[in-house]
This record gives sequence, C-alpha cells and structure tokens, in this order.
Amino acid sequence: MNTETNAATGTAATPDARRWWDADGGWSTADATGTVLVIDSWLVDEGRVRGLDRHAERFRSSCDRFPEPGPDRTDRFMRAVAESLPARGRWFPRVELVDTGSGTRLRMWLRPAPPRTATVRLWTPTGPDRRRLPAVKGADLDHLAALRADATMAGADEALLVSAEGHVVEGASTSIVWWRGDTLCGPPPGPGLLPGITRSLLGELARTAGLQAVTERATAADLAGLPVWTLNALHGIRPVTEGLGRLQDTDAEEAGRWQSRLAALAVPAGELPDSRGEPMKEVSP
Repeated sequence: MNTETNAATGTAATPDARRWWDADGGWSTADATGTVLVIDSWLVDEGRVRGLDRHAERFRSSCDRFPEPGPDRTDRFMRAVAESLPARGRWFPRVELVDTGSGTRLRMWLRPAPPRTATVRLWTPTGPDRRRLPAVKGADLDHLAALRADATMAGADEALLVSAEGHVVEGASTSIVWWRGDTLCGPPPGPGLLPGITRSLLGELARTAGLQAVTERATAADLAGLPVWTLNALHGIRPVTEGLGRLQDTDAEEAGRWQSRLAALAVPAGELPDSRGEPMKEVSP
C-alpha cells in the first residue's frame, strides 16, 4: 500500500483513505457509507494550504445547521484534520458531516489531488436551478455531480448555474467572476450563492493592489465581451474559453499573473483557531 508519514504528526497518510473522528477516541478507519450532509475541500501542496482557516469556518457554519456535532466538537475535529495533513505531495482532502442513520459523525477523506487544468469550458443546463441549499457545500452533492457529468457529455468541463431571472450565479464546483476593465466583479451574496473561499481571497488581493472588487447581477449576454474566470480551491483561477464571456491572449496572461499571487498565499498548515477566534499558530489569511 502506498503510504506516507506526516513528519509533523507521525501519522500515516494513505491515498483515498476515509477516517472517522470522535472526540473521545480520535481517528479510526471509516468506509464510504452514510449520507453526506456537509463537505469542504482544499488543496494541500507540499504541506502548504491557502485559506484553511476560512474553509474550517465555512464547514463549521454549515455543520451548525444540524443538532450535532455542535461547534466545540467540530472545532476539535478541524484542528485534528489540520494537524494530520501530509507534509509532502499534493492532496485534496475532504471533510464531511455524515448521517449514519443512528446519528451524525465527522469524517475526513484524504484524496490525492487531481491534476490542475489551466482553462475551463462552461455548459448551461436547461430548466431551473434545482439545488435545495446552495449556500451549504455538500447539501446538493449528488445533483451537482450529475450536472458536471452532463457538462462532460456536452463537451464541456463545468456546469454554469443561472437564476430564474437569467443571472449568472456560479458553477457546479466553482465561483464565477469577471472583469470590467480594472474592476473585479461577481454575483452578490445571498442564499443562492455558496460563499467562495478562493473568491474572497482574490477580492482581497485585488483591493490590496488598489483595484475595486464589486458585486453585480449579470446575464450571460451582459458578459459577452468580458473576460470571465472560474475559481475554486483545487484549480485556483481558470479563464473561461467557451460558454461565457470572451477570451483573448492577453486575458490568459493576466490570469496567470493573478494565479501566481493567489498561490503565494499558501502557508504551512498549522493549528486552527476555534469558533471563539483564538489566534492561529502558523496560518494567517
């Protein structure tokens, strides 16, 4: 079996391994059974992560919708996850709140990271947006996976979700942003939009560079002449080449520069703060 020892914790990292976590017993072997209620994922590259504290907070907030496990237990789980992340290799771990039929449990799925792709083609499904809880990552996992499969069948990479009024919302696994000159734009926050971690980091980078980052409602027709990007933790920034907006050579070069700035935010994974906001040991926004 291909395993690697995490130098920081002495624990073994096994590709595609799922492990339960319990407050009393710590880690134990798990399988794929149960109904997934909430998930979150991030890229670990040679022990470095960007925005891990934000992923943890988004996961905690979503888990708080359920009676169990409670914020303290979720905090302890996420700190245990942070401490167990491998120090070598590229990984894409997924944390999960799972309904086992007799209650809820917390689980981590340690997955090797898929290859990063540089661009993306979008496909828009017909019919209304049928997500139940768009703001909770994992609540519509099967539906979104089916949409991505449909996009692949249509010769694209990602499904584009639009509102009943025709406004661009997000991708099945990505945030959507666009540029109007030097202004970074994206859909406004609300119950129909997942809070994107990579989008929030990019917005802060833009403002630090003296640029504006704003929200607006826009249809596909409104974006016909603009550069459009998809964003997520795995791929970072990917310019859209088909299905929305327009792409020119200079746009791809600009995306590459911002991708480098985004990648520079990755820091060694360290001890996470709890929900009371205690400072992080090594990780900062």
